[in-house]
Amino acid sequence: MKKKKGPRRIILKAPWEIEKLRAANQIVAEILAGLRQHLTSGITTAEIDRIASEEIEKRGAKPAFKGYHGYPATTCISVNHEIVHGIPSDKRVLAQGDLVSIDLGVILDGYFGDAAFSQIVGQSGSDLAKRLLSVTKESLYRGIAQARAKRRLGDISSAIQRYVESQGFSVVRKFVGHGIGTQLHEPPEVPNFGAKGTGPILKPGMVLAIEPMVTAGSYDIRVLDDGWTAVTMDGSLAAHFEHTVAITDKKAEILSDGFM
Repeated sequence: MKKKKGPRRIILKAPWEIEKLRAANQIVAEILAGLRQHLTSGITTAEIDRIASEEIEKRGAKPAFKGYHGYPATTCISVNHEIVHGIPSDKRVLAQGDLVSIDLGVILDGYFGDAAFSQIVGQSGSDLAKRLLSVTKESLYRGIAQARAKRRLGDISSAIQRYVESQGFSVVRKFVGHGIGTQLHEPPEVPNFGAKGTGPILKPGMVLAIEPMVTAGSYDIRVLDDGWTAVTMDGSLAAHFEHTVAITDKKAEILSDGFM
């Protein structure tokens, strides 16, 4: 999602606020878990979006993305060489072997949830697509492992970048993770590349959406004429995984746990 200007300082959340963020993120996790079952050959991305909208309404929440800077849908659904912000469409029919990324956000009681996953449709994905998924997901958890008090933001970024590049893939530079709370995007930005030991010191109460976006080729991107869909410049496959986590004195708490 395109960033919205807001407060520049990092906002530490009180324990009761983290519980509100957990509630919002658990709704995201529940819905994403259900959407995984709908990723079958022949379904349109618009139908997946409609299912997500219905599930959000059932839970008394609101979609976080719809209307944000004019974005027209509840979910972002990106296919194959699309990295992020793919707009669901009745004309986009999924096929066996497609690599699909779904990003979902909700608002509950004034607090935001945000998470994403990538998955291959059916069992016929290429070996490259399967390896890209595995590496991207692993890079997320390597980043989360660094998300603890007294470490620095760059420790997260560096862990993601070093692992991804060691596997022969590239991390996207144009889009980054972010703080999250009563706004969808809050400081700090959380790049998926950077140097260990740099950036703000991580403190209990920080809540971050960590979201590596990884390509099988170059990290260069372009945005399509719809003004939203970001694709790889070289047409290579892309994958995207995201969790919202809370920094504590011990290991990070994954507030959106439960869908992968």
